[in-house]
Amino acid sequence: MSERTKAISYREAGVDIDAGNRTVELIKEHARTATRPEVLSGIGGFGGLFALDPSRYREPVLVASTDGVGTKLQLAFDLDEHHTVGIDLVAMCVNDILVQGAEPLFFLDYLATGRLVPEQAAAVVKGIAEGCRQAGCALIGGETAEMPGFYPPDHYDLAGFAVGVVEREKIIDGSRVTAGDKLIGLASSGLHSNGFSLARKVLFDRERARPGAAGDPAALKKELLTPTRIYVPYVLPLLEKYQVKGMAHITGGGLVENLPRAFPVQFDALVQVGSWPVPPVFELIARQGPVAPSEMYRTFNMGIGFVLIVDPREETAVKEELASQGLPAYTIGSIIPGSGVTRFDPPLA
Repeated sequence: MSERTKAISYREAGVDIDAGNRTVELIKEHARTATRPEVLSGIGGFGGLFALDPSRYREPVLVASTDGVGTKLQLAFDLDEHHTVGIDLVAMCVNDILVQGAEPLFFLDYLATGRLVPEQAAAVVKGIAEGCRQAGCALIGGETAEMPGFYPPDHYDLAGFAVGVVEREKIIDGSRVTAGDKLIGLASSGLHSNGFSLARKVLFDRERARPGAAGDPAALKKELLTPTRIYVPYVLPLLEKYQVKGMAHITGGGLVENLPRAFPVQFDALVQVGSWPVPPVFELIARQGPVAPSEMYRTFNMGIGFVLIVDPREETAVKEELASQGLPAYTIGSIIPGSGVTRFDPPLA
């Protein structure tokens, strides 16, 4: 057979089916640790089966969300550390559905890569399983796609999908928010998974960075890889004890854009700048850029990853409950009459 007529394999085209099969076997070990009694199927089928227990609900409403990790992945590539970004993936989805009062039920992931490395993929899924355990949901399936020529050989992208449930009468939509309610900010674990394009440009772009200004780049990258905090185990118990009127997951857009999503347009959120400790990494980014305060607060969470809107009479009790769980929480402002925006006192420059 001539070279022109020689048969070509899928592996020679860049897709290794054997590596895919090995990846599935490695992933199964982690997926088994993130399950719930309602799960009827294991990893490897065409679809995941989850039997909702009808005895637990009167009028269940499903809540779904999808998200990714963004350019934070570049730090994982740089350091060859892949076990934390899976937690980020779960966190970005389950924190979103938590905002409406939903309990996360199950999660699916999608990993696309230029060249499938089973051990690398397994490390990512190990983090996903850990995130699911923290959130109390099951990892019931996913997809791994090897796409040579589309992604660089050692790079991958992630997407996640979470589904939760809430009783219709317990949906939190902000409709009960009124002037005088308090904003309770829950501490973030760092940048979470937002603003990394700006952070990387400021901290690691050699053309911009001043020598030594950002310290040890590898150590800083490792710090920035700290996974997004999952607020589910802290907040769900509160919803059974207190009248939480509104919630906001502080993701892209920061406090500026996410708080108004939690209350009616006839009100504003008045945030008291300085009412919580801003982690040093944000101060480093602002100084190194330099980045203006207004840009910082609409790009990063600035140390507040989740916000509860509560009646002033429950403000102290809610903060004490969170403190007892080891999660720092601060009164960062209040709801005032307005037009559906976030205001800062003093105003941001």
